[in-house]
Amino acid sequence: MDRLNLGMAGGAAAGDFAAVLAWWREAGVDAAFSDETVGWLRPPEAEIDAPTAQSAALPRSAPAPAAPPRPRIGGDSASWPQDLASFNLWWLAEPSLDAGRTAGRVPPRGSKGAALMVLVEQPEAADTDILLSGTQGHFINAVMAAMGVDASEVYLASVLTRHTPMPDWAGLAADGLGAVTAHHLKLAAPARVIAFGSSILPLLGHDPAQNAANLHNFDQDGRTIPVLGAPGLDAMTRARAKSGLWQRWLDWTGNVPS
Repeated sequence: MDRLNLGMAGGAAAGDFAAVLAWWREAGVDAAFSDETVGWLRPPEAEIDAPTAQSAALPRSAPAPAAPPRPRIGGDSASWPQDLASFNLWWLAEPSLDAGRTAGRVPPRGSKGAALMVLVEQPEAADTDILLSGTQGHFINAVMAAMGVDASEVYLASVLTRHTPMPDWAGLAADGLGAVTAHHLKLAAPARVIAFGSSILPLLGHDPAQNAANLHNFDQDGRTIPVLGAPGLDAMTRARAKSGLWQRWLDWTGNVPS
């Protein structure tokens, strides 16, 4: 009723206004309603638009700083060792090769200029001082014997310094693992390479959308090294994988079984 009083009080005389109110009360109407909402507690527009002294004094939050670049695996390539003996020592001690961790690393083994470099993704879980000292190493020895390659002619190396469950291969590639791997191949200078594991060839510039068998050469500094891609050693327990590797080896080397 107060709202109706406010709406009619502007131009009516007090007596006329009282009579109108009495008439509506007789009709049973004691309140007025409107479909339009009214903000009774809304402050004046000037107070809404004008910033308060307190809000004006609040400092604006600074934009979040950009994330620092991820450290490159191996650090500055200009400081990388330039001979295989120094590389093996660097492999065991350089913190940036494995985010600062040095425990559990396993060195490569073999000599420079080997007839064949066997490159695997990582050491076996039980490896300590000798790379591939367990069942996977026994398999490699059997394969080399079947292929007619003497153990003294093999350089055995891994892409990772230590056994690493579920490595982030995409992240490792983005952080420069491929460059370290290529430098390792350069220093080892093998005549041929067999890479066991689908994560290795992309580190050497192979398009992962293509079949691993499509990569036959790794070119570096004017030298070409033939490379044969093979499934990971875990998959080589299957007869089909062994048969496929054997046939590809024969095609790759030009050997004809007797």
